[in-house]
Amino acid sequence: MIESYSFGRMIINRKEYLNDLVIFPDRIVSNWWRDEGYLLQNADLAEVFAAKPKILIIGTGYSGMMKVSQEVRRYCMENDIKLIDALTEKAVQEYNRLSGPGVVAAFHLC
Repeated sequence: MIESYSFGRMIINRKEYLNDLVIFPDRIVSNWWRDEGYLLQNADLAEVFAAKPKILIIGTGYSGMMKVSQEVRRYCMENDIKLIDALTEKAVQEYNRLSGPGVVAAFHLC
């Protein structure tokens, strides 16, 4: 469960994260970065897609600066992955509501 989120900062299990991250059911990958910064593409989610999630939650940042590419949307649709993308604050709420097996979340924190 994510305990709190504010611009550039997330707390999970009492640990503070100051960089973008991906939350898998069994681990957290911190310092997550994308090849083109604010454009999320399939290559940026290779590890996520390898995990075969049922639900993928994307936090697009405090003000939505990160954009989800059409190729990511298409991949999710073709592979029966429910994609939820929203401002990070809303994405955190969705993650806390849905988290569990089969749910992965990737968050842009700023």
